[in-house]
Amino acid sequence: MQHRVITFSKNVFLPLTTVCRNRCGYCCFRTPVMEGCLLKKEEVETTLHHGAAMGCTEALFTFGERPEEEPGFGKYLEPLGYSTILDYCEAMCRKSIGYGVLPHTNAGILTFEEMERLRAVNASMGLMLETTARIPAHATSKGKEPEVRLAMMEDAGRLKIPFTTGLLLGIGETMADREESLYAIRDLHRRHKHIQEIIIQNFCPKPGTPMANQPVPTTVEICATIRLAREILPRDIAIQIPPNLLDAASLIPCGVDDLGGVSPLTIDYVNPEHPWPAFEELKMIAGEAELKERLCIYPQYIERGWYHPDLQPLINRLEQTVKVRSG
Repeated sequence: MQHRVITFSKNVFLPLTTVCRNRCGYCCFRTPVMEGCLLKKEEVETTLHHGAAMGCTEALFTFGERPEEEPGFGKYLEPLGYSTILDYCEAMCRKSIGYGVLPHTNAGILTFEEMERLRAVNASMGLMLETTARIPAHATSKGKEPEVRLAMMEDAGRLKIPFTTGLLLGIGETMADREESLYAIRDLHRRHKHIQEIIIQNFCPKPGTPMANQPVPTTVEICATIRLAREILPRDIAIQIPPNLLDAASLIPCGVDDLGGVSPLTIDYVNPEHPWPAFEELKMIAGEAELKERLCIYPQYIERGWYHPDLQPLINRLEQTVKVRSG
């Protein structure tokens, strides 16, 4: 029997703002501009401090796409001393590096120049493709235009940014749409070799959203999509599932390589009703496979030097740390 390894990353989740220009039919993460819509610097630093003490190696920075387009947002950002959310993100990524935690930013649509700027303070970055299909759930979300998302992922490849993307299942797409999306990701990777992992994530209905009563994908359907992904994608792209959102143990045999970022400290702010499994539970999910910790930048990209030189000391140190912890 072939020896299998299932990997995961130990992280902290830092949603810098929940304000977003998009209005997706399934989202409960987005909030209007209001008091408390920004994570304060003190909260970021406290989380980084405790996360580092707990052995976290990744800081997942997220925020709603282009929040400055929402009227009144600047009123809450300017007192923190920043003109744009990107300025704030860059500064907090530097704080993260100072605490010894590698930043990974998922910020929605960014330009080539913005990604080039963030590359200096991020070990990897990400953007969920979700689907190449045009669906009603994205009708009021200009950042979810498939061409726009694919173009950003193309730019990430040109910049040699180790990149995470993925599909969101059950938002109105068909199996044929999923197949088309996987081929689009495959073609991007063939050109640039930068897709380190793809997340196969199931939609979870949220009360109070337009899609609260939408049927959810079955385990059989998710397994079929994972198998399709393994068939279409090159072997050097890891297939990840979120272990807090589905019956992960039953899906491991379908072709799963990775369980994503799991936090011992922070909640899943996108799916707050689903707590992260503890480390012992992850081992149970992995079953007979060997469970190994990894960094947010995969080993092949460390070997290629696909990171800013300033990050090298921290990457090298954390790489040794996870090797020791994984035995």
